[in-house]
Amino acid sequence: MKKYVHLISVLLLLLSVCVHAQDTRKRLVVAQDGSGDYRSIQEAVNAVRDFTYFRVTIFIRKGVYHEKLCIPSWKCSITLEGEDRDSTIITNSDYWGKPYPGKDASGRDKFGTFTSYTVLIAGDDIIAENLTFENAAGPVGQAVALHVEGDRCVFHNCRLLGNQDTLYAGRADSRQYYKDCYITGTTDFIFGAATVWFEGCTIHSKRDSYITAASTTERQSYGFVFSHCTLTADTIAKKVYLGRPWRPYASTVFMHSTLGAHILPQGWHNWDKVENEKTARYAEYENTGDGAVSRQRVGWSKQLSAKDAKNITLTKVLGNWDPLKQ
Repeated sequence: MKKYVHLISVLLLLLSVCVHAQDTRKRLVVAQDGSGDYRSIQEAVNAVRDFTYFRVTIFIRKGVYHEKLCIPSWKCSITLEGEDRDSTIITNSDYWGKPYPGKDASGRDKFGTFTSYTVLIAGDDIIAENLTFENAAGPVGQAVALHVEGDRCVFHNCRLLGNQDTLYAGRADSRQYYKDCYITGTTDFIFGAATVWFEGCTIHSKRDSYITAASTTERQSYGFVFSHCTLTADTIAKKVYLGRPWRPYASTVFMHSTLGAHILPQGWHNWDKVENEKTARYAEYENTGDGAVSRQRVGWSKQLSAKDAKNITLTKVLGNWDPLKQ
């Protein structure tokens, strides 16, 4: 009899583990006080069925979540919904050069730029809203808050807080859309090869440096597009460039945006490589504000005509994906 009881107990335990590992519900709740389905965001992500065929919403209650969150490529169609943008915070403090616990996948014993993330999103069709992504390492060098590799990813009403390299918009085949977000940093705090549309975002510089460092490839028609955005700065930041090319064919456009007085008259920097001036694709259209005066812009950047600007639309930039319908 005892053997049967033991067997039943083991089977029930295995069943509970399996159910926990493959949660088939469409809505999961994360709460640190135990009042939800899971206490950590990572636990909830892990529980979502691999390659799920329906969208799963993970509702995250207010709190400061000290996590190094990873959404791998086999976790897709997930919505991370915070209860309140400023009070639902995912934070970590890794940075380039910080000792790594053991060795990473490439055998390194220190964190690098691409392993310093607080949140890594590799899955496709991820939506995040009403959340704060933070790298709290401070001004210590490269320290990524949000690293996005997945395709068709949407961020709405989120804060991205950091210093150098706050947002890494990763691979060239990734398309991303940011709406009404607040992104702050110091140097190259929006960088990468992805095709990204920023709509109505506030881009805040904390010191004199560079905002963008696109690494757009030659085969991509578009890189970063900032539409109806507002560029602001701390009082100590008075000499800020719109961008510099991390790779030769960097593409960045600011249009219909308000540029503060902290933006330098020349606007753009060549990363001390004259040859970049022949390939980098930097442009502006109908911007306003003290930093939008174009008379002293570098000669290798463009002020678009109305005809040119018509080719920069959400549909043309992001192709067959419409983030407004996701």
